[in-house]
Amino acid sequence: MGKQKGDGARSKARPSSSSLAASLLPSGSAASVGFGGYVGGSRLDAPSAGEASSPYLEVDSDLALHLKRLARKDPTTKLKALASLSTLLKEKSTKDIVPVIPQWAFEYKRLVVDYNREVRRATHDTMSNLVTAVGRDLAPQLKSLMGPWWFSQFDPVSEVSQAAKRSFQASFSAPEKRLDALILCTAEVFIYLEENLRLTPQNMSDKGTAFDELQEMHQQVISSSFLALATLLDVLVCLQLERPGTENMADQPKHALKARETAISCAEKLFTAHKYFLDFLKSPSPAIRSATYSVLSSFMKNVPQAFNEGNMKILAAALLGGFQEKDRACHSSMWDAIIMFSNKFPESWISVNVQKIILNRFWDFLRNRCFGSQQISYPSLVLFLDTVPSKAVVAETFFLEFFKNLWAGRNPSHSLNADRLAFFRAFKDCFLWALHNVSRYCNGVDAVGDFRATLVKNVLVKLLWQDYLFSGSSKNKEKTSPGLSADSCESDLASNKKTIETLNMTYPLSYFRELVNCIVGVLSGIYSLDHDLLSAFSAEFQDNCQSLFQHASNLERENECAERVIQFISLLGEHAMQSGESWPLASLVGPMLANSFTLMRSHDSPSCVKILAVAVSVFGPRKIVHELLIHNPCSYSTDGGDKALEEDTFLQMFKEVFVAWCLSGNSCSLSARLDLLLALLDDEYFSDQWDSVIRYATNLEHSGSAPCSLDSDRITILAMLLEKVRNEITNIKVGVSNCTKMGNPDHWHHELLESAAVAVAQSSPPFGSSNSQFLCTVVGGSTKGNQISLVSRDTLILIFEEVFKKLLSFILASSFTWVRDAGSLLTVGANTIGPEFESSVTMFEMAQFSLEVLDGSLFSLKTLGEESGLISVILAAIFLIDWEFLLLLTTIDDASDDKSKEKLKARLGFGESFHAFRCKISNQFWKSLSIHNRKALGNSLIQCMRSAIFNEDDLDTEKFTSLCCLWMLEVLDCLSEDPYEEQNLLDQLFCEGDRWPLWIVPDFSRLEGLLVKDFSADIHDLGHHRFISFIDKMISEIGIDRVVAGYVKYSLPPSEETTNEKLTRSWLAAEILCSWKWPGGSAVDSFLPSLIVYAKNKNFSSQGRLLDFIFNILLDGTLVQGGCAAQNFVYLCPASIDEVEAIEEPFLRALVAFLLTLFNDKIWETEKALKVFELLVDKLYVGEAINEICLRILPLIVNVLIRPLSQRSIRSHDSSGDAQHDSSGENHVQDVVEGWLQKALSFPPLIMWQTGEDMEDWMQLVISCYPFSAVEDIQTPKLERKISSVERKLLLELFRKQRHGAGTSTVINQLPVVQMLLSKLMVISVGYCWKEFDEEDWEFVLSQIRRWLQSVVVMMEEIAENINDTITSSFTSDNLDAVVDNLGKIVFISDPFPIDIAKNALLSFSLSCGPFGRQQAEDANNINPVRTEKWDPIKNRILEGILRLFFCTGIAEAIASSCSDEAAFIVSTSRFEHSYFWELVASSVVNSSTEVIDRAMKSVEFWGLSKGPITSLYSILFSSKTVPLLQFAAYFILSTEPVLSLAIVEEDKSYMDGVSNNEEDLSPLDMSTETNIHLKAEISCMIETLPCDVLEMDLVADQRVHVFLAWSLLLSYLWSLPSSSPARERLVQFVQDSANSAILDCLFQHIPLELWILKKKDEELPADIAEAAAAATRSIRTGSLMFSVQSLWPVEPLKMVSLAGAMFGLMLHILPAYVRQWSSDLRDRSTLAGIESFTRAWCSPHLIADELSQIKKNEIADENFSITVSKSANEVVATYTKDETAMNLVIHLPSSYPLRPVDVDCTRSLGISEVKQRKWLMSMASFVRNQNGALAEAIRIWKRNFDKEFEGVEECPICYSVIHTVNHALPRLACKTCKHKFHSACLYKWFSTSHKSTCPLCQSPF
Repeated sequence: MGKQKGDGARSKARPSSSSLAASLLPSGSAASVGFGGYVGGSRLDAPSAGEASSPYLEVDSDLALHLKRLARKDPTTKLKALASLSTLLKEKSTKDIVPVIPQWAFEYKRLVVDYNREVRRATHDTMSNLVTAVGRDLAPQLKSLMGPWWFSQFDPVSEVSQAAKRSFQASFSAPEKRLDALILCTAEVFIYLEENLRLTPQNMSDKGTAFDELQEMHQQVISSSFLALATLLDVLVCLQLERPGTENMADQPKHALKARETAISCAEKLFTAHKYFLDFLKSPSPAIRSATYSVLSSFMKNVPQAFNEGNMKILAAALLGGFQEKDRACHSSMWDAIIMFSNKFPESWISVNVQKIILNRFWDFLRNRCFGSQQISYPSLVLFLDTVPSKAVVAETFFLEFFKNLWAGRNPSHSLNADRLAFFRAFKDCFLWALHNVSRYCNGVDAVGDFRATLVKNVLVKLLWQDYLFSGSSKNKEKTSPGLSADSCESDLASNKKTIETLNMTYPLSYFRELVNCIVGVLSGIYSLDHDLLSAFSAEFQDNCQSLFQHASNLERENECAERVIQFISLLGEHAMQSGESWPLASLVGPMLANSFTLMRSHDSPSCVKILAVAVSVFGPRKIVHELLIHNPCSYSTDGGDKALEEDTFLQMFKEVFVAWCLSGNSCSLSARLDLLLALLDDEYFSDQWDSVIRYATNLEHSGSAPCSLDSDRITILAMLLEKVRNEITNIKVGVSNCTKMGNPDHWHHELLESAAVAVAQSSPPFGSSNSQFLCTVVGGSTKGNQISLVSRDTLILIFEEVFKKLLSFILASSFTWVRDAGSLLTVGANTIGPEFESSVTMFEMAQFSLEVLDGSLFSLKTLGEESGLISVILAAIFLIDWEFLLLLTTIDDASDDKSKEKLKARLGFGESFHAFRCKISNQFWKSLSIHNRKALGNSLIQCMRSAIFNEDDLDTEKFTSLCCLWMLEVLDCLSEDPYEEQNLLDQLFCEGDRWPLWIVPDFSRLEGLLVKDFSADIHDLGHHRFISFIDKMISEIGIDRVVAGYVKYSLPPSEETTNEKLTRSWLAAEILCSWKWPGGSAVDSFLPSLIVYAKNKNFSSQGRLLDFIFNILLDGTLVQGGCAAQNFVYLCPASIDEVEAIEEPFLRALVAFLLTLFNDKIWETEKALKVFELLVDKLYVGEAINEICLRILPLIVNVLIRPLSQRSIRSHDSSGDAQHDSSGENHVQDVVEGWLQKALSFPPLIMWQTGEDMEDWMQLVISCYPFSAVEDIQTPKLERKISSVERKLLLELFRKQRHGAGTSTVINQLPVVQMLLSKLMVISVGYCWKEFDEEDWEFVLSQIRRWLQSVVVMMEEIAENINDTITSSFTSDNLDAVVDNLGKIVFISDPFPIDIAKNALLSFSLSCGPFGRQQAEDANNINPVRTEKWDPIKNRILEGILRLFFCTGIAEAIASSCSDEAAFIVSTSRFEHSYFWELVASSVVNSSTEVIDRAMKSVEFWGLSKGPITSLYSILFSSKTVPLLQFAAYFILSTEPVLSLAIVEEDKSYMDGVSNNEEDLSPLDMSTETNIHLKAEISCMIETLPCDVLEMDLVADQRVHVFLAWSLLLSYLWSLPSSSPARERLVQFVQDSANSAILDCLFQHIPLELWILKKKDEELPADIAEAAAAATRSIRTGSLMFSVQSLWPVEPLKMVSLAGAMFGLMLHILPAYVRQWSSDLRDRSTLAGIESFTRAWCSPHLIADELSQIKKNEIADENFSITVSKSANEVVATYTKDETAMNLVIHLPSSYPLRPVDVDCTRSLGISEVKQRKWLMSMASFVRNQNGALAEAIRIWKRNFDKEFEGVEECPICYSVIHTVNHALPRLACKTCKHKFHSACLYKWFSTSHKSTCPLCQSPF
């Protein structure tokens, strides 16, 4: 019926209501957001089928489409439809939207109760857009929408309810309009809510919805409906009166009054119809129960008439008995309902059984801590007590039970702080409420007093106080309750037994803080109510304290209880101070102390004394003493009338009682007694009190003895007392105490105290245990904030003088000379050192005493002032002792004897303590010193350090200078507050001394700061070398910018900018460079790299100036000292460091190295080189005369400058457009060089040179102008300059002059210098003038080259023969050392001249034969004579000689290695002395033809030494120390045919000729394919066994590199063999069976798979992976490893990555089955996945493409066999047809081929049995998977297998194949019994695995 009514009511369109509704709606589309709405929800049935389609007839098609989608069940569809509707509502016009509203209203009612919260939220967002768009056009549907609209605003999900409120506000912007809208639609809202309340889960939705979802939807609808109903009543009944202008009911509009009446009427009907909503209180849903309580509260407030006699009993039982509610989510609304019901209907209590229905449930509720709602329920308890009718309960029983149950539910151990605070606040409020409202329950004053006393005794005393005093805290887990608590509680309530039982529980400290606050609050409330009520508590308090003082035996219990009493007294004091009340002292604390004072004094209990001390601190000393005198008058007058008498009494009692008691002895209570003594100090009487204390403490009050007679106990007491005084002063300063006099340290000074302090400081060992502590407390300064001194400054100075003397005696006893010398430097500040102590024990005791004093008074040092000088010397002594300790740590093991070591250990032990003290001193302390003290300290330490470095010769230089560097850095860090102070310290460090500097004298009167020394000092001065080593370590630590450049980070003041140059220590850099080498470093290895880093740093502005200064200093020094420069040091190629090091003159060597470094690192470039060149040219000429010294040094410097000068000319030549750029400078250089050439031409030929002429210098200068690039890899040296035709003509003329002179002169000058100059001139002539050479020139060049090389060949052959003779004739294991020594002598080349001149010959030959020369000849259309037939024999003979040199050194090392590794190392090391020579040899070897190599090898074989050419090549390749290019040359020859075939496998005719045709005759022992393969001994161990420790070696270890090279040669050899040759098949099988697969593990140690696995898709490829991938791809494509081996040296990790990648790629190509077997054995899945991924990405695509291409090209197909290749699918289809049989096999190559085996499948077979098909399929799979070569070859062999089978050849019964899958042999070995034939390899495997030699089929003997 309700449905039809509702429909009928909604179908009527009454103009009045519609217009009213329209007036409430906004006229525009915009809605403002203002006052929020309220809450509601409902569901309506769907329209009939006829109605369902009609609403969409006039609706916009887009809107209609999405409206229909809202009926779907899928929430995603609904959300999308709602989002689309929102968008359309914003875009469409109002006219299009209005027809949608009716259908939207229907959908809206369904959507607001949807299960999905996002759907509900989106619904209200769409509603907001709708009402914004239509405005007043919503009016006709307002009543139908208002119910669900209101309901939705109370959705349990906050986001949904807020969205509903926003939509409501969008429609009704003003609060008044929202209220009017509710009034208008009151009836409809009530109808909607009533329908909701009638719903059940079953009729909530369709049958397809899950029941748990239906239940949740039902709970949501019911709870939201109740909340909507409650709020609706509040709005319509109560809030209307709050509207402006409606102060009374008569003023309200009629429709509002009608709505109010309608609301009340509907509410009454609902209340009755739903049985007072009591059934909902039984709902399992907390949300429904909570909402029910809320709606009942609303009914009590707005419809109280609904509660009557008829329903009162049942409602009272339900509401007042509601304490059984256990869900805390309901408790807030439950309490509101209970309190309101009890207030409004107090008579309802008599209608129920109070004890059973209410109280029992209430007690259970309290005991269970309100079921978790403490913060909600506890504040409601007082309100509840106020509503309890007095007649409904028995007062005393009720309240005792109430507090007992409330106390039982406190949960002290595990409750939250907020819950605990709520509990104690509620307990206090309830207790005080009970005391104040006793009159409700008692009649008469006596009854009221008795009841109050009962409550105080049983609740305050026996619950709160007993629990506070005797319960254990969490600090003491094993706490037990004191015995006195049981006695005092015997007569307690029975319920108190539970409290006694729980005394052993441990509670957190926060619980006790809240508990004592509660107790004090209760006591304060009691005092304000009735003073007499405190008596019971006061008596209990006094009894407990007396019992505490009597049971002092249990210290743990005593301390626990005493802490509680102290906390209680402190809180009482705070309360008294805040409130101004006196009762805490007069009624509680005072009587307790007075009664217990005698006990306190008699028991030596710290806790008792501490209680008294705290009471004094809290209430004041005079008040406490007054209380003591009142209750114990004794002999002291207590008359308070006379103030002076009262003061005298106080002082008298303090001196006679407290001072004597508190200072009576060193016992356990001493600390507490001293605290009490200080607490008793009164600000007004402080002076008298402190005087009496000091006199008594020093024992001088009566005896008058000297201070030095203080015993140990009195010193201890004084120390403790003064430490507490210091704390007291600190507390006063920070505001903890209000005393004024005691806050001033001067008031604590006392002459007796100062005398005692000085006496203790001057005392001698043995020292008392508290002596140092006493001094520390007197002096102060243990921390930065504790610099309070209790003695005068004069006394401080005396004390620290004694401390310094004791330290100094320790320093002067050091075993290190430099420490003693440093101590002597410090004695300037000390008047006397003190007595000499014979005993070292005494000295250590004194030092330890000083350390303890300093540790506790360090910061007081700063108060001494600057004039005493003590600060700097004491701090310097601290540094010295610490430095000595650090030095002892490194040198103690070097002690000469046990006695010395014991002495050092004793000092080391003390030094360790001192070092710990030194480390505690922070930098802030050092920086806080005055600048005067820092300077003095820095000067002392630097002088000590310099003296140590220069004079200490007995220590290890490297260790000592490292320590000194650390010390100096420490000094700089501690003592320099800014960069300027740091530079001042460094100036002191580097200032001139007797032995420093050695080469240069700093002179700041000159800008460069240099005066070159008249060199006469000892250049081997060890002190100077140590100092340079020290400076070098300083530079490495803090940078060259601070040490040498003197860089100051902050800008200088304007007045100092002009002197900034003086901060640059360029002279120091020059000094370091001239020193060249020092212990632990050198100019090349350490200083110059640091200088380059500094020069490249853009943060410094002074780099250019510093470098210029250094250059000028070195140049001046060179010109002064350069006369002794060697003349043969001009280099044709860039000078190496070794060559520069050979320069003897220090300044010249430094200058060349300096320039070479700057130009090589591009710090200085062409412009700078030109300036330097011009400067040197100017210095060369002194007027018309020549500066001979400048001429002598000029070649070496020009050799460095000419390369940067040549770069411009080369660039200009390469780009003609820039040819005019700065041509003046280039022309100047050419002009100068041409002048030098003409000067050289003016001299006679070299062969006619006479000693004394300067021709040598000019020739050296000319040669230095024509540089070559160094040999890189195997490239021919290149020219570094582009010269003019004039220059070339002059150079050629100079060369021919020498040639003609050699041809015409009868006497040739054979001096080495002449020959060397000629060889160099020939090199530059061939390089720069070869185009102009004629036949005579070439003939002269080649003849000289051959002559010079021949002499070296002869020399190296002699060395090799001598080594051979020595090893073969005289070597035995007994004379190994002698042989090794002899080898050293043999390989030593005393005269390097032949090698030096041969080096130039090799360079000339390389230039004349290299590709550069040939290319230039072809470009010039000129015929290169070296390529003609006339010169080829000469060139080949020269190359044979070079190869003979190469083999000689290899043979020598090979022969020596047969003796020992040490002997081989001697030979290989000898090559390093002439490494460039051997690089040139290697370069020529690599460029040799195979014919020349073959002849050279045969020549070596014919030589007949004990080792041959192959062995010599391996010796060089695997040498432990050799020239890298030599190693590559050895690899190159080994990998070149015909050497390669001889270098891998030992010669074996049967192996080289293939498979024997007589397999029938083979015995089982001959059947193994392994017996015919033998690798060369040099590589077999690396290939077959692979040293087990290779995997653990460093990634660039020599042995690992050698293994890789051996495998590279093997792979190269395999690649060179034809793919189907028997030799290759056997070698592949040998690798498969014998080679150690751990090589692949080694390869992937270099390839970081983890980086590949973790790489993101778009991330750049890591460098290592990229290198390995590129190398693998290249090796697969080319089949060569040469590119990777060539770039291997010098060996680096990245180069090893490249080699590993290349080897892996080639192994995949050549040995796929071998690699596949290795990968299948891997057990680490992540590693295997990484390898597969790498292979799939970088290797497989190329391998697959190559395999498919070969199959396609291979002519395998015939009339019976066809092949189809599918590159896109990586498949090969092989079809075999024969007669009436056919078979299709599909071979699929996986993406990670060949790591994954190929898949073979039969897709079609015709005329073939299943057994044969399976056998053929298996044989095909076996062929392709075992094939270690091309897949095409496997298919070819498989086809051949088919052919043989069809030809009638029987298959092998073991492998089921005609052709063996590995060696491709036919079954030939037949059983004599069964006649079946087998493969020999199959039989061999059968015999070896079965361990018998019988036929596999018939079992007869084979």
